[in-house]
Amino acid sequence: MDTVFIEGLEVDTVIGAYDWERGIRQCLHLDLTLGWDIRPAAEHDELEKALDYAQVAVSIERFASEARFELVETFAERLAQCLMSEFGIVWLRLRVTKPGVNARARALGVEIERGCR
Repeated sequence: MDTVFIEGLEVDTVIGAYDWERGIRQCLHLDLTLGWDIRPAAEHDELEKALDYAQVAVSIERFASEARFELVETFAERLAQCLMSEFGIVWLRLRVTKPGVNARARALGVEIERGCR
């Protein structure tokens, strides 16, 4: 399976379980690998047959701007569902990193895989 990837996408969202986190927006870093057959697009150099990663990024930013979750796990799960449904993605790997959570770690987060590769 071919993949399309987006690395280091930064989005602001309301995320966190503590009261002080519920009133602020925090930055999450996202890395995505999306399963997509690139052959139809490549055959005749047709953009409309490609996975439009610019549109995927817009969708992610819209999702993050509207999200209000306590857990990074919930953010990741719901975003994966949204992307797979909206774009017809059959498999994805999503890494969500929340910087600044622990003074001894650069970042913490989750990585999930959904669908069939």
